[in-house]
Amino acid sequence: MIPFGNGRAWRGGRAHRGRRGTRRGRGAARRRLRCGAARIHAEEAALHARKLRLLADAFALAETQQARISSTRSKERDMPLRALAAELGLAVKVNDRTMQSHMWDAHRLTTSFEATVAALEDGRISRGHVSAILDCGGAIDEPAARAEFEQAVLEYAETTTAARTRAYARQQADIRNPLTLQERHDLAVQGRRIWVTDLDDGMSLLNQLLPTALAHGIIDRTTQQAKLIKRVDAARRHEVRTTGEATDAATSGAPGSSCESEPDEEEEEEEEEEVWYDQRTMDQIRADLVADMLLTGAPVIDPTLDAAPGGLGAIRATVQITVPVTTLTGVTSGGAELDGIAPVDPATARRLAGDAPGWDRVMTEPVTGMVLAVDRYQPSAAQQRYLRARDPHCRFPGCRRPARLCDDDHTHDHARGGPTDIRNLACLCKRHHTLKHATDWTVRQLPGGTLEWTSPAGRPYLDHPPQRVVFVPGDETVAPF
Repeated sequence: MIPFGNGRAWRGGRAHRGRRGTRRGRGAARRRLRCGAARIHAEEAALHARKLRLLADAFALAETQQARISSTRSKERDMPLRALAAELGLAVKVNDRTMQSHMWDAHRLTTSFEATVAALEDGRISRGHVSAILDCGGAIDEPAARAEFEQAVLEYAETTTAARTRAYARQQADIRNPLTLQERHDLAVQGRRIWVTDLDDGMSLLNQLLPTALAHGIIDRTTQQAKLIKRVDAARRHEVRTTGEATDAATSGAPGSSCESEPDEEEEEEEEEEVWYDQRTMDQIRADLVADMLLTGAPVIDPTLDAAPGGLGAIRATVQITVPVTTLTGVTSGGAELDGIAPVDPATARRLAGDAPGWDRVMTEPVTGMVLAVDRYQPSAAQQRYLRARDPHCRFPGCRRPARLCDDDHTHDHARGGPTDIRNLACLCKRHHTLKHATDWTVRQLPGGTLEWTSPAGRPYLDHPPQRVVFVPGDETVAPF
């Protein structure tokens, strides 16, 4: 046996080889994870491409059915697409409006951006890349320019992230779009709108899509207003502080003054009067200013001044708030809802209750929360109040359109003998009311207000009345009435 250096060197060599083996092991684990992530990414992309082709086929089927309709009315011709969107949407637990939008996007991708769908199918790009290409290139109507745009962006997309691809796609679209910036702006401004996104903790996000100049003008004006409020508040603070210091100096330096002298009643009231300071931040002030002006102001263009008293400026916001009596009395701190779709904080609910000209008392079954009756009995008005309490939103499965914006629909058509009875009435939005009458979707009302919808494919879907929040008193709970 040939000696190999001393023992210490030999042990060091073994340690070195051990560390090298550990690094190799870690490298192999990283490669395995990287390959696994890439493989799953490719599988997801291919699956999404298959879904796009299926939705495109569904859109094509709806177009085929639409071609058989002789009527030129857009609402009637739109029914095959609406009916099929509702069928597919309920199958995958997606709102039918959202499904219809997905079908339209799939149709545009497979007909105008086939190379993009193929790249997605091969796993070379992701869904985010596809969205960037469709959003930025969809406005290019000229086929040759659109093909050049797609080729250029696809080559770039395969080398980077979706976020960078979107920025690059926006640049390429501007270069290749045959429309001028003014023409594109004139088209885009037609899509101006306002909408609400409900968040947690009784908050919502008010979104408004409008021309850039107007958006920045709104921010600038409210910023100036907020700064003026801050300046006035600072001046008030300075005045109060200066007046207080002068008063203290005069009192302490006055001849014959005594600590035991008692102030007049008027002076005592002035001293006890609390001075209010504005503690809001700039962001809070601007948000409050926008809300105040939107809720109490009047539009610049008002063609209704001669047709309605006070015009549009006299119209006040209307919402439907459901508040448990336990929340009103302060026993519990939850349960208030707006239009059955978003929670409302207890303080706001109690303030709205105090300002409301009248309230409907709703009797509910104490355990299930099912609405049983209301305390007014004028025939049609009482039935409408009952429906608003039982159906806070549209009763088509998955729809959240508030009841105040819905129709009171006869489940069994009144023209065919259906009674105007609460057991034959339900709230349906315009879209689903029309869907019920103009397509092969059918509905019947079961006991307890449950609606059973049947799709054209024969699949039944149940929609139960939304249950209210019910509080069951415990041993230590004090009844609020």
